Amino acid sequence: MTRIRGNQDGPNGRNESYRIGSRNHVPRVQAVREVEQGKHPGAHVVNINHRNYVRDNPDSSTKDNVNQK
Repeated sequence: MTRIRGNQDGPNGRNESYRIGSRNHVPRVQAVREVEQGKHPGAHVVNINHRNYVRDNPDSSTKDNVNQK
């Protein structure tokens, strides 16, 4: 499974881009499209304030969360 990390590069720390595998800057719209196409089975899309974002599927681990500090 490819690791997805949010870059927290938008206003108030929103993810406007993500690091996916070896790609360091994948725009949010493209990352959302890839998740919707089933390319990243460990993630899902959530709509917040009319914008879609990528989120990690819930589990008991924090090491694979999208927004890790």
